[in-house]
Amino acid sequence: MAVRIEIRHVEAFLALARTLHFSRAARALNVSQPTLSRTITMLEDTIGVPLFVRTTRQVDLTEAGRAFQQSGPSILDALQQSVADAWQAAAGETGKLAVGYMDFAINGPLPILLQQFRKTAPGIAVDLSYMPTNAQREALFDGRLDIGFMIGPLAAESVTTQLVDDAALVALLPRAHRLARRQRITIDQLAGEPWVLGAADPWQAFRTIVFDCCAKHGFSPNVVQEATNSDGVFGLVAAGVGVSLYSDSAANLRRKGIVVKEVAASPRIFTIAAWRNDNANPARVRFVESVLGEKTPSPAPN
Repeated sequence: MAVRIEIRHVEAFLALARTLHFSRAARALNVSQPTLSRTITMLEDTIGVPLFVRTTRQVDLTEAGRAFQQSGPSILDALQQSVADAWQAAAGETGKLAVGYMDFAINGPLPILLQQFRKTAPGIAVDLSYMPTNAQREALFDGRLDIGFMIGPLAAESVTTQLVDDAALVALLPRAHRLARRQRITIDQLAGEPWVLGAADPWQAFRTIVFDCCAKHGFSPNVVQEATNSDGVFGLVAAGVGVSLYSDSAANLRRKGIVVKEVAASPRIFTIAAWRNDNANPARVRFVESVLGEKTPSPAPN
């Protein structure tokens, strides 16, 4: 049987059960005696059994009332805790935040942003999911993500974005490569090289940037091997399979057998945070306000 018991019902019952006197209980609750009487009657009607025996001279608990008195305090605590939990969730102090990320985000600014957020909102559980940029965009529009960290820009009226990292391209070279001793290289110096890149589907957004960059220098990269993740790209380069380009977050990744070189006149890699405007999850609002509030607006699409 479903019942609807409110905090005021339990408070009224406990006050009357303690005093067994309507006037004294009403004064303790700062309500009128008729109000207290109606509240007790509503509680009894809700439960379906009488909790008090009322006579003109005295008030006493029924057996059902004595049983309810035993559990009454715990019921009141549970109801009060439920209200407190609801307020905390609405304020963005508790709850769950679904976050998507790709390689450049997790190897770049995201860990620091998450550390900051955990300090300001330790009660919110962050559910991290690795997703390529295109998959994040789909998940964002489908409502499976609260916020995504992806390659930008992203132009959509229903989405707000925030720039979290503006990185240059760097070249990844095998340690024994002929260009390894140079302080800086140019893209066209890699024109005749075998290349290693992330696979077409998960790395589509980044590959578009790389191929466009190479096209501006008059060539298309000769991709001889592909990898599904950053570790695979770095491993293949270290093994001498080919050269590659990566975000300058590569400086945060140490790998034997690889040298990282600056690229002259490098295009920029924008890592953005993106969320739907109609996403009212208080945890998402709390993240944006506490962690991203002071960030620079995202760049406009080319």
